[in-house]
Amino acid sequence: MTGTEVPTQDDAVVDVAVELDAVGADAIDVARAAAEADAPGLIGDHLGVEADEPRVVTHYFATLDPAYVGWQWAVTVARASRSKTVTVDDVVLLPGPAALRAPEWVPWSERLRPGDLGAGDLLPTKADDPRLVPAYMSTDDPDESSVAFDIGLGRERVMSYDGRLELAERWYAGGPGPESEVARVAPASCATCGFFLPLAGGLRQAFGACGNEFAPDDGKVVAVDHGCGAHSEAVVVPVSPPPPPPLVDEAGYDLVEPPTEAEREAATKAAAAAARLTTMPAGPA
Repeated sequence: MTGTEVPTQDDAVVDVAVELDAVGADAIDVARAAAEADAPGLIGDHLGVEADEPRVVTHYFATLDPAYVGWQWAVTVARASRSKTVTVDDVVLLPGPAALRAPEWVPWSERLRPGDLGAGDLLPTKADDPRLVPAYMSTDDPDESSVAFDIGLGRERVMSYDGRLELAERWYAGGPGPESEVARVAPASCATCGFFLPLAGGLRQAFGACGNEFAPDDGKVVAVDHGCGAHSEAVVVPVSPPPPPPLVDEAGYDLVEPPTEAEREAATKAAAAAARLTTMPAGPA
């Protein structure tokens, strides 16, 4: 027996046991022939039968189609009251418990991940995005607009408290936070670094931007207790003094005798003889 759902008078749904029809359960050959008509040569073993309603049963057959591993053919047969002849009601290929199926469809807005947005892509935000709240101010006066923009009211929406709390937790737990690899071995925190530029508003208590071009986080937001080896006070190199001027002894001097005429002639002859030796061809071995 199997169960079927039956509505009651108060719209409640209860399961009612349905007895397996013996005539329909024995009609395996009829069900197989119907399945073979839809998929010739692709019908495998009979997997079982279950009752759907009184005198209505469904037979299940394995499929031999390699493209549908784990799927099964479901053939529903039925018979009229007091009749011993069954007729085929439906033939359909259904996924079995081990069938390979595509994952459930997920809206693109839920599939999107940080870093997916590329150049030219547009990312619309929901009208009820919890990260944003209305700014409650709009004016055509340029002076008022400049002041409103400075305090965050010159835009249609600004970040809500929940949005700022969410981003603070995300930043603090990620690479800009104190638990990153570079921060754990840093000599000091960003709070004491001269290149640390605190953010405006309430976030300045926890975050700022790095302004050191040699730091790995240059131009990025970092937590006050983040850190790296490019800390302004990590190693202060002393300024080297300028080299002293060269020392010239202008008080004393040495007398050097020039060579005589005979010494110059001897040196010239020796140089000529050496030149002839280097240019002479080698004799027979």
